[in-house]
Amino acid sequence: MHDIRFIRDHPNLFDQGLARRGLAAMSKEIIDIDRQRRSWIYRSEEVKAASNQLSKQAGKAKSQGDEELFATIRQQVNEKKELEQKFSAQASECNSQLKNLLLTIPNLPQDDVPVGKDEQDNVEQKRWGQPKEFSFQPREHFAIPGVANLMDFATAGKLSGSRFVMLSGSIARLHRALAQFMIDRHVYDHNLLEVWTPILVNPLAMEGTGQLPKFAGDSYRTENGKWLIPTAEVTLTNIVNGLIINEDALPLRYCAHTQCFRSEAGSAGKDTTGMLRQHQFEKVEMVSITTPEASKNEQYRMLKCAETILEMLELPYRTMLLCSGDMGFGAQKTYDIEVWLPGQGVYREISSVSNCGNFQAQRMDARLRRNKSKDLEFVHTLNGSGLAVGRTLIAVLENGQCENGSVRLPPVLAKYLGNHSEILPNGQFN
Repeated sequence: MHDIRFIRDHPNLFDQGLARRGLAAMSKEIIDIDRQRRSWIYRSEEVKAASNQLSKQAGKAKSQGDEELFATIRQQVNEKKELEQKFSAQASECNSQLKNLLLTIPNLPQDDVPVGKDEQDNVEQKRWGQPKEFSFQPREHFAIPGVANLMDFATAGKLSGSRFVMLSGSIARLHRALAQFMIDRHVYDHNLLEVWTPILVNPLAMEGTGQLPKFAGDSYRTENGKWLIPTAEVTLTNIVNGLIINEDALPLRYCAHTQCFRSEAGSAGKDTTGMLRQHQFEKVEMVSITTPEASKNEQYRMLKCAETILEMLELPYRTMLLCSGDMGFGAQKTYDIEVWLPGQGVYREISSVSNCGNFQAQRMDARLRRNKSKDLEFVHTLNGSGLAVGRTLIAVLENGQCENGSVRLPPVLAKYLGNHSEILPNGQFN
């Protein structure tokens, strides 16, 4: 959420940031509501002060036995209190209007984010690995003979509808191994704290990271008002919700492997075949909480953590700096890592690493206390996929496929798979 003081003091800068997002200026509307809110607050406080003065006069009249004057003043006090309640209600209404508006406005891009409308304007930063040249037409993951019978969309559809899958046998085991491999690397190599989190959260947690209120249609809500998390960013980031953290305790670095749930309401018709876009999927998520001055370097560190996973799996990828129009709602700056999928012949997103600045912290009231100061300031929050497990499974299968329908597996996974290195055309491990 945005700081109203910043908008008040720098309306042009605020509108310029929105313009880079492709949005119309909003500072005037926001400041007008804020001006009304402050006016009602001032009038309420003014009436309250007058009421307090009258109450003192009433007490004096009472002590002097002047019942007529006491009754007159008491009537005036009651009238002032009614007026104060009216003004307070008007201030509260303006405050709600202001908060609801601010909650729907996206974060402002950092100055070095390229201006653009969509993914066509993203800027490539790096490529790693050379896409394999196949002597045959590579298949998509679900059509590889060693995979096809173990990736069951029909049964999942019977149970749950479209965009669900049931994995079995060697594919289920490979999927589990990938998640374990990612978590181990982040914990043992990257020094992240592993957290096992709930997947059902209250609305305040979703609001804290920006999923609510604007994107309610993209998530699943239970009948008792809880929400299924779209990513462990929600639970990990909200660990610091409402907290004041000493500077010495930062950075906080977390990771979690969770089920994730998305309605994909805004993606109708996209990636309807295979596992690329599912309503239920698994992801290993990274979240960092830092001081403001440390967040820039922390984003690079998190990016390297995600890239390292792909390099160890020997999967070609490219890293893209997202333009202003393609960034997520809460991000100031985002890098996407896109893995090469030979079945489609394209790079597809497998991780997004975002610096949210103090945007989420203001929504959560998450602050830090400096060592040599009593003043409080908002922390910075960052999040990144490390990685999406299902999409990593797809990449491993498509990049490792052979003409006979078998799949060669990355050597680093052998210890997670009983030293097996291949899925045969019949779906069995070799």
